[in-house]
Amino acid sequence: MPMQSGRTLSSRWLRNVFSLERSTASNRVPLFLCPALQSVTGSNANRLFRRPNSRLVHTGKLHAESASQVESEPAYGKPAETTTKTLPLLCSGCGALSQTTVPGRPGYFDLQRKSVRSYLGTLEVRDGTRVERTTDVVKKALRDVNLEEMEALGVNLKTLLPERAPAVDSSKDTPLCDRCHHLLHQNSGAPIFHPSIESLRDTIFESPYKYNYVYHVLDAADFPMSLVPRIDQILETAPLRSHNRRTRSEKYYANKSTKLDFVITRSDLLAPTKEQVDRLMPYLRETLRDALGRTARDVRLGNVHCVSSQRGWWTKELRDEIFERGGAGWLVGKANVGKSRLFKEVFPKGRGAGLEPSKHDITVDLELSEKLEKCGVLEPPNVEDAELSLLPPVPPETMYPAMPLVSSLPGTTASPIRLSFGGGKGELIDLPGLPRSDLESYVQEKERGSLIMKKRISPEQIVLTPGKSLLLGGFIRITPRTPDLDVLLYNFTPLKEHATSTEKAIGIQERVDPVNVENISTPEASENIKLAASVELRYDVTKQRAGPLTRKNSVDLKVEQLPFRVLSADILIEGCGWVEVVAQVRARNLPLSEGKGGGEEHPEILSSLDLSAPDPQPQSEFTWPVIDVFTPEGRFVSSRRPMNGWLINKHKPPQGKQKRPHWVGRRR
Repeated sequence: MPMQSGRTLSSRWLRNVFSLERSTASNRVPLFLCPALQSVTGSNANRLFRRPNSRLVHTGKLHAESASQVESEPAYGKPAETTTKTLPLLCSGCGALSQTTVPGRPGYFDLQRKSVRSYLGTLEVRDGTRVERTTDVVKKALRDVNLEEMEALGVNLKTLLPERAPAVDSSKDTPLCDRCHHLLHQNSGAPIFHPSIESLRDTIFESPYKYNYVYHVLDAADFPMSLVPRIDQILETAPLRSHNRRTRSEKYYANKSTKLDFVITRSDLLAPTKEQVDRLMPYLRETLRDALGRTARDVRLGNVHCVSSQRGWWTKELRDEIFERGGAGWLVGKANVGKSRLFKEVFPKGRGAGLEPSKHDITVDLELSEKLEKCGVLEPPNVEDAELSLLPPVPPETMYPAMPLVSSLPGTTASPIRLSFGGGKGELIDLPGLPRSDLESYVQEKERGSLIMKKRISPEQIVLTPGKSLLLGGFIRITPRTPDLDVLLYNFTPLKEHATSTEKAIGIQERVDPVNVENISTPEASENIKLAASVELRYDVTKQRAGPLTRKNSVDLKVEQLPFRVLSADILIEGCGWVEVVAQVRARNLPLSEGKGGGEEHPEILSSLDLSAPDPQPQSEFTWPVIDVFTPEGRFVSSRRPMNGWLINKHKPPQGKQKRPHWVGRRR
């Protein structure tokens, strides 16, 4: 293996040389960075790729050629007009490179579309005259008028023209590609190919900044299912800080520092007020700690942010932090977790004027192509103007740039969207979403919108007696396995619930029962129903659920003195939400330490029982209450410690069914 000045190459080059990673479709050339290149053939393809698995080479000449093809066809029988103005290099909505050759693909611009022709200055009407802007008409009318003489007569015509540029940048007039246009106005479109985490890692490695900050965006609807396992190890970020006060806060790899932060978006789905979500932060940290595994047991997790882009909760604090940090901020996360909406809210707009030159180091590895060539990863290109880069070019910095398109369609962002701020102080990059869930492929196309949790839910209490099950959307079945046990369920998903007997629920789920209950799944999904998870209710929520029995201003009993325990767990459905499950059991039947008896005879032993531990070890014949979940192909389900969401989001009775006033029946 070639060496340079006694230094070994980084681990990513070693993986490429020895082919340690499996050669799959997800590890090939990340064409998502330039979707228009998928259709390049012939000599252009030879110019771009030296072999099938070579890196992507962005060519400035190709960009110019693609964006300069603006000669439109005749409109309404009139001769076409040419213009020196070209299409934008990138689509501001999805980040794809502009192209006019492959309709339906990201970045495609229809030159006959009205907004495109208006941007290019070739918009015509039926009589062949060009449509002019209002300011141009006013300027032409005042061209031969002596403004000073009119002002002496008391007529000030200068007020008709703007003296200064408006606060909003003119980039808002820049058109979107056809795909983004249809998403914005018609809410229709096809998702794109989702990259792998390895492709995003290689993209982040190409950062020209010395200081990099990765913001791993998580969705509050199914938190923490949107977590990417081992993301700190895959992206080679600085290790998470432990409780040791001597722990280093920074670590450099190849003279670059990369830190990892967690951002939980759409926090308004958890509770109605900001203060209530603030009180949930310890719970969110512990739940994230459980999802990260054993390596996170002694980690501080002080880098967790919980924001709501819709209501503006904590977005200002995160925006200020991004601006103060500078460098490169990377938004990494799975598809449809709210990255583009978060990007729009936390990007520091209007902060580039009057700033001193950036003191942050911006470095570019000029020996990168030589390393690749010597490792055999890439043959030297024969194009003089080719620049090896996995990042698209950064657009000129403006005070108020056009923001990425926000859409509920998974895979809206096609390529990395780079926007700089602070006069070159830093950049914020919105990366394409990673594959999240294909649950929507098992749902009818017209019903796929019902899978997305768009607003906070205040569920009703559902009671399942023995022999009954709960259906969600007619194709997800929740069945208690433990006999002689009443279970309470609270549906925090947008799917319609239906409680019925287990036999009828199986028939509805498999489409063999003629009961008139809506099933939004496809026929193929009904034929592949399997057991997805068996969730054990291991978490003790007796203190929160006992009501006045444990309140200090009421009965004020200790939990250990109660003859029962309330156990709970949350069942997560990927991309949809969660279902809270609660059951009450006898305390004498609980597993106790040291093999002694339980119940009312030994209340002191119950005090040593920690049911809130992630994996308590039962030491008796007692078995935890089990809830079985059946889904298509046995997927899309997980569990977590209970959040007690029903206590926070209690269902309010509808108008007309209010409880009687407190003064009714009071003696006078």
